[in-house]
Amino acid sequence: MIQWELILARNYKCKLMTKCLSSLLALQLLTIGFAFGQSTDSSSDSASVLYMANEGFMVTSGETKVVFDPLFRNGYGHYQLLPRSMEEALFAGTPPFDGIDAVFISHYHGDHFSPEDVLRLLKVRQDIRLYAPMQAVKAMRRIASPEDKPVFDRVTAVELAYKDAPVSMEMKDLKIEAVRIPHSGWPTGRLDVANISWRVTLNETTTVLHMGDADPNDVHFARDAAYWARGHTHMAFPPYWFFSSNGGEAILRQRIRADHNVGVHVPVAVPKNLRGFDLFTKPGESREIPVSTNSATETKD
Repeated sequence: MIQWELILARNYKCKLMTKCLSSLLALQLLTIGFAFGQSTDSSSDSASVLYMANEGFMVTSGETKVVFDPLFRNGYGHYQLLPRSMEEALFAGTPPFDGIDAVFISHYHGDHFSPEDVLRLLKVRQDIRLYAPMQAVKAMRRIASPEDKPVFDRVTAVELAYKDAPVSMEMKDLKIEAVRIPHSGWPTGRLDVANISWRVTLNETTTVLHMGDADPNDVHFARDAAYWARGHTHMAFPPYWFFSSNGGEAILRQRIRADHNVGVHVPVAVPKNLRGFDLFTKPGESREIPVSTNSATETKD
């Protein structure tokens, strides 16, 4: 049994025990609250992130779940591919991939997005909404049949040109912000790729940042300095090259200022200069995201 399945089995047993004891625990907490003259609501909570492959992962906060870059078919001989067991669970909607609220796509590249698979996911999982750059949505429309038209009622296409101001939108239990940061290789390569960095807040408590394949040049971030300074990012997921360049590390430290960074898009053969950083390298890994119930709307000084 692989690591993430062992985790699920343990979680299932815990949920059964929790359900049986919930009434007793609620009474105990209420009693403690009265004893200390304060609310029984905790001042802190936690969320978690489950790594899938390459830049794909799922964030869970309470009953809210979002997934980033989950389905792609090309690892180009360097990057992790989604394990078959995870793919099957994702399409079937079995734990832990049940109850997904939204999927986010960073850009239309073969190691981040498969239009065929994402379209199929939306057809079989009719509770999921999709947020993606217009380039990705157009690719899905090209292969869609007339019968697939209702799927696109749940699709939000974001079309941002380089230097456009960040945009914001909302759905139930989610605040969604998007900004176009050029793909790595700027200013000489991949200029036509609409790479979207998504900053998503779940349940007003947990804010995460998926950067896609953002270029590590501060000129892209300085332009929207007020945007990056606004709010509190609990965990950011930069591509690994932000750790291996002076410019990238400065952006993480001075612009994004997340509580914690976990590197993604890490090659299967991890470069030596990345050792010592927190990286996602094995599908099924997870991280806890400790959050304060009030911190997601705070602004760092």
